Amino acid sequence: MPPVALNVTDAQTVRELAATYERLTEQIGKVIVGQKTVVEQLLMGLFSRGHCLLVGVPGLAKTLLVSTVSKVLALSFKRVQFTPDLMPADITGTDILQDDPETGRRRFVFLPGPLFANMILADEINRTPPKTQAALLEAMQEGHVTAGGTTYKLPAPFFVLATQNPIEQEGTYPLPEAQQDRFMFNIRVDYPSRGEEIQIMKSTTGVGKVELTPLIEGHQILKFQDVVRQVVVADHIFSYVADLVRATRPKEQGGPKWVPELVSWGAGPRACQYLILGGKARAILSGRVHVTTEDIRAVAPPVLRHRIMTTFHADADGITTDDVIKKLLDTIPATAESRRV
Repeated sequence: MPPVALNVTDAQTVRELAATYERLTEQIGKVIVGQKTVVEQLLMGLFSRGHCLLVGVPGLAKTLLVSTVSKVLALSFKRVQFTPDLMPADITGTDILQDDPETGRRRFVFLPGPLFANMILADEINRTPPKTQAALLEAMQEGHVTAGGTTYKLPAPFFVLATQNPIEQEGTYPLPEAQQDRFMFNIRVDYPSRGEEIQIMKSTTGVGKVELTPLIEGHQILKFQDVVRQVVVADHIFSYVADLVRATRPKEQGGPKWVPELVSWGAGPRACQYLILGGKARAILSGRVHVTTEDIRAVAPPVLRHRIMTTFHADADGITTDDVIKKLLDTIPATAESRRV
């Protein structure tokens, strides 16, 4: 069955979203120097209703990036510094006992935690115990929290950005692979170039202050998220994604012969879903209403890098998951039809 094309109204929304994306990146660029790929992947995650894990050493403006995005999107924003003593109720909220002025009796009233915001920055998520990590990930998956037997719905849109420091692991609680799988993207935040670093110094050590203009509100983001899911995906794109993800599994019949030597565990079906959604978001942010194999290849690293476990042999040779993904992209062929797109 051929994919259903967007109607005229939706096509107009596509053009509106593409233009809004250009304005968003321009506004974010007033504060964040460089990091174009990081900004693009973050916005793709937002418009796909996905959550993102940002991995980078301290001082690369991860927190500033998230707060800047929340301002230009006119979203409520809360930052939670994850620490070893943080409890689940500290982020979800808790019932407190208050006097009712009308009846004179005491009753329990729910006091919402910092999760009740549109955009959450979970700073250093690997520094808090698994119980609190699980509470956050449950909220991400279900869109609500439960306290005292009552379920409270979280605001929409709801977007979690978690950060991790890849070089300091002492006193941390690394996220299990099953919990990392809940994040759509694992975004690598690298050092800026020399020119960008000079620009950072010039723009942050003076007296000037950047004023940001909010561009879109929550209800518009929800509308854009609905349109992203209507982007057309041809059958050969689904086939390419299936071949790519199945090739990451070392026990897959007919897969590349080098995979079992480098990969101990491959990606699951959720990777397929996020590759398609990421491809849709990238296409629509570029003003297109169809997905190409180039869209899939562009989102493959952030989707797959936390869903592939390398072997001891790969680790000993210094081969990373990004190296494995690059080799897979070079190995798994796209169909002739997809190359013409």
